[in-house]
Amino acid sequence: MRKSLLTACLMAVMAAPAWCQDTTLKIPEGFRPLFNGNDLSGWHGWAIHDSGANPTELALASPEARKKKIEAWTADAKKHWKVDKGELVNDGHGAYLATGDELGDVEILIDYKTVPKADSGIYLRGTPQVQIWDYTEAGGKWNIGGDKGSGGLWNNSAGAPGKDPSVLADNPLGEWNSFRIRQVGERTWVHLNGKLVVDGARMENFWDRKFPLARAGKMLLQTHGGEIRWRNIFVRDIPVSEANEMLRAKAKGFTSLFDGSSLDSWGGAVANYVVKDGAVVCKPGQGGVLHTKDKYTDFIAQLEYKLPPGGNNGLAIRYPGNGDTAYTGMCELQILDDTSDKYATLDPRQYNLSAYGMTAVKRGYLRPVGEWNHAEITVKGSAITAELNGSRVLDTDLSKVTKYMADSPHPGKGNKDGYFGFAGHGDSVAFRNVKIKRLP
Repeated sequence: MRKSLLTACLMAVMAAPAWCQDTTLKIPEGFRPLFNGNDLSGWHGWAIHDSGANPTELALASPEARKKKIEAWTADAKKHWKVDKGELVNDGHGAYLATGDELGDVEILIDYKTVPKADSGIYLRGTPQVQIWDYTEAGGKWNIGGDKGSGGLWNNSAGAPGKDPSVLADNPLGEWNSFRIRQVGERTWVHLNGKLVVDGARMENFWDRKFPLARAGKMLLQTHGGEIRWRNIFVRDIPVSEANEMLRAKAKGFTSLFDGSSLDSWGGAVANYVVKDGAVVCKPGQGGVLHTKDKYTDFIAQLEYKLPPGGNNGLAIRYPGNGDTAYTGMCELQILDDTSDKYATLDPRQYNLSAYGMTAVKRGYLRPVGEWNHAEITVKGSAITAELNGSRVLDTDLSKVTKYMADSPHPGKGNKDGYFGFAGHGDSVAFRNVKIKRLP
């Protein structure tokens, strides 16, 4: 809803981008330009830190109020942004410049050049930020991390992965710098001048850290007190297969639980599952828990799953080997096509990747039916987190849950160990690339 309202509003404010391409603009293969080198087509102003202006607040405003704000911000931006010799230039003041399009899982290429004591950044999905600043002592920002250089996710919490760049990769002031930024869900990779400075860290939602980043949002170029120049701004949508491959690559030190060809290493309801096209698939109309032969205490599991329309299954967590894993196990993490009309009235604790009957998830991150979803589950003590397609949708401590769906107790939620597996609810849900790593 937010995307459609904002898009409609912006169409009323400015004409759709007309790429009157500068003939010297060299577009990398597979990318499209966000800046045409000639004018501000495809961009609008956004004073995102004004009262009522952050993405959540703006989405709640009436269409008329939203349109009025964007018109005012765009008028202000035009006073401080210009195009000079194919470069996008800001004088250090005024509204930030935002893309007309919302971006989801993407790869962004962008060059910048700034001046001494300047401070800027790139907002992804309307959220701060990939940091840019004067990294020298004279820049006056060493006390807040400027000495570490640009490229970090500076608005992450103190000590969080990715907040500071892993290496100082800035070119000398006055020279051009080149970013390559990739984002899948919240997971963010940043290369600065060819050096990896952020390696798949979560970008926290600055506006409300209890929620994941939006599934899509606008990229903003920040203004912050010093001239900055931008050029060669390109974007490429990352397809699902590549996104999953990037997320799988994080699985260092994991053990494969499924070889893609047999169920020899599995126990439980083996007869009710088949191997098809390199995936474990529950037989239609069959059920029962298919589980590992080894038990696990604390662990991280990675897997991919594909749902048929209305499909239902679940992940068995610390399953004892008998009974309904949602109750006898520590929990069942629901695997469900919760976009289906037949599930429109479910309890929030029944939706996809919820701790069934105990803790609800943040919805809206499930891919369309028929596409492969990537999940990463971390179980440590009584705490469980779940990432769906790179976004953290569940973060719960089951020891603190005291209210249950239908007042049905979950006696197994305190299990210290158990099997990992698939709950099986009679639908042909497919699983592949199933890996696990024990935690100390």
